[in-house]
Amino acid sequence: MFTKGFLAASLLAFVVFSTPASADVQPADFGRVPADHLERQAVHRRAVEAVVWGLPAVNFELMYQAATQSGGGWNEIVYWSRPLTWMNQTLTPNPDTIYLMSFFNTMKVGPVVLEIPPAGEGTITGSIDDAWQTAVEDVGPAGADKGKGGKYLILPPGYDGMVPEGYFPLRPSTFTGFALLRSNLKSRDEAEVVNAVAYGKRIKLYPLSQENNMPGTTFVDAIDLMYDATIRYDLSFFETLDLVVQREPWLERDKVMIDQLVSLGIEKGKPFQPDEERQIVLKDAVVEAQRWIDARYEAAFVPFFEGTRWGLPISPDVIEGMSTNFANPNSYPVTARGVMYSIGYFSAKHLGAGQFYLMTTKDRKGEPLDGASTYRLTVPPNAPVELYWSVTAYDRDTHALIKNRDRASRASNSGDLQANPDGSTHIYFGPEPPEGNVSNWIPSDPDRRFELMLRVYGPKKEFFEKAWKLPDVEKVGTRREK
Repeated sequence: MFTKGFLAASLLAFVVFSTPASADVQPADFGRVPADHLERQAVHRRAVEAVVWGLPAVNFELMYQAATQSGGGWNEIVYWSRPLTWMNQTLTPNPDTIYLMSFFNTMKVGPVVLEIPPAGEGTITGSIDDAWQTAVEDVGPAGADKGKGGKYLILPPGYDGMVPEGYFPLRPSTFTGFALLRSNLKSRDEAEVVNAVAYGKRIKLYPLSQENNMPGTTFVDAIDLMYDATIRYDLSFFETLDLVVQREPWLERDKVMIDQLVSLGIEKGKPFQPDEERQIVLKDAVVEAQRWIDARYEAAFVPFFEGTRWGLPISPDVIEGMSTNFANPNSYPVTARGVMYSIGYFSAKHLGAGQFYLMTTKDRKGEPLDGASTYRLTVPPNAPVELYWSVTAYDRDTHALIKNRDRASRASNSGDLQANPDGSTHIYFGPEPPEGNVSNWIPSDPDRRFELMLRVYGPKKEFFEKAWKLPDVEKVGTRREK
């Protein structure tokens, strides 16, 4: 606990450290900082680091909490019976597919089975992640079942029981986790949407112990419900992190954080009840962490297409670590991982096999994308993808879909896009639609910045060889007067 003399101590520290060095000031004077001030500094710094380290787990926990508020629970599937609207406030979701999120928990029921149907009438693209969103395995045509369908057996940590034949055994590091699954759309026609939903609901999730007496998988439709999993950079961040710490085993690689969290009031087996002074420190630290992470996010963009601002703001070390459970003993990119899970969720075991992503926050001139201006993106013809490409606009500050907008994306499978004579496609972004081209328009919020994500599903080798190149976004309309 901090002493009541903290304010006086802070003033004393200010005087000590702002006094110019001279012959009259001895070096020892600079060390006379009150212990309670040093304690506050230590807790503040540890809290900042805890936010960065804990982001993937807090991100996951918030998605599960949103599922429970929608009527779902462990070992059940939350799905959206239509493409997502802005009411899905998860981080950078895809509004051009049918989402199904399977939340598993093996703590009490033991091994859990996730059944994926064979590709044919439809296809499932997705991955199974643990509570730290470390990839365990991919599913579907790009996954272990290779499109033939199959049963994935999710085992509890430390499980040493028998593993029956005919399953893909998975050993996540945590008791809980989720499978992010997409039932891919061939078009946005109503009949196609209905078919994709029906195909997706052929997925099954159940405890292995109930396989011979299965009650059926519970599906909860979250369409038209507010599903808010945006990161809250306030005291609730630490409350959410505490829930994960209480439930999950400590991973060997993270044991250095045990003492760090104890100093914040987070300790396994004890309630999180920070006193008023510590709450002030934690609230200040989480805001600082957000600013630091956001700055690192902007700095993380490395151009994918030479000479453009399209990039993947995720370091190669994070991609490798999330797909290998950080097997490299000399690498643990916690900061870059925190940046990744401040803007999105889930990780694939084999990124690029079934899907790939690029983002931008700026136009061709390097200016931030402003919701009050109008922009144009020219998508060249013959995009090298097996399934489809899409471009989605997100709120720059929350990284979620822009609120109160009827449309968030345009995709090659939208069905109503207007193509140019040369086969290219213009996509427009702005507060008002371009005259005569509403179908190619994505609305922005004139009072907020935005960012863009390109998705390619089933990318071909030509995409990675850069034989096809996506140009930068161009501003074509000046900022509207408010």
